Amino acid sequence: MIGGPDERPRQLPFSLALAPSFRREDFVVGHSNGAAWALIERWPDWPHRVALIVGGEGTGKSHLATIWAQRAGARIVSAEVLADSDPVSLVQTGALVVEDCDRFPIDEPVLFHLLNAVLSANGYLLLTARVPPSEWTIGTVDLASRRRAIPPTLIGVPEDDLLMRVLSKLFRDRQIAVDPSVAGYLVLRMERSFRAGLRVVEALDREALARGRPITRPMAAEVLDREGLGDHDGEDDDPAA
Repeated sequence: MIGGPDERPRQLPFSLALAPSFRREDFVVGHSNGAAWALIERWPDWPHRVALIVGGEGTGKSHLATIWAQRAGARIVSAEVLADSDPVSLVQTGALVVEDCDRFPIDEPVLFHLLNAVLSANGYLLLTARVPPSEWTIGTVDLASRRRAIPPTLIGVPEDDLLMRVLSKLFRDRQIAVDPSVAGYLVLRMERSFRAGLRVVEALDREALARGRPITRPMAAEVLDREGLGDHDGEDDDPAA
């Protein structure tokens, strides 16, 4: 154990990082992601054979894509691998997810043929991206036209209530009892994303185990500052208040 003469000894915690669960029952629905959730729940009654979910980093796009893939029997691939793929074989099951369509230089001919293959097979295609299609760099005229015909479903920045419920669930998943005021304190000061929430909970879990103490607001303030997990836009009141 580690600790100075005036400190409670700190245990050396094992690194037991938990991968986020992508089960349907673990998706927390709120106003900011409600339209995307409704899209997944509405399948196969989609207005188009091709759907697109747009949201920032850590807003739950992959979680929703996984839920839909399990329902539709879809394969999940990254846009990065399209160049080495056969569009027809990708849609053999009748459903496909292509993630991160705006993150990599996409193979435009393959994507164009993939859209055609989906329509020809009466299949379904779910795309995910961080920014709307209007911001994608596409040089192929026919593909650009197809892109404009795909209605994006947007995921916004998580609202306070949704982020609060996500944090509470992440703590419960780790069997950590935390006063609601601590979660409320974190919501006002952390980066507003589900990915950040997972990082905050992991960091606090390690700190509480190392100190052998429950998680408190002062501990939360210290961890946010030390780990660089705050958004620096929250209120700057006394964490112990």
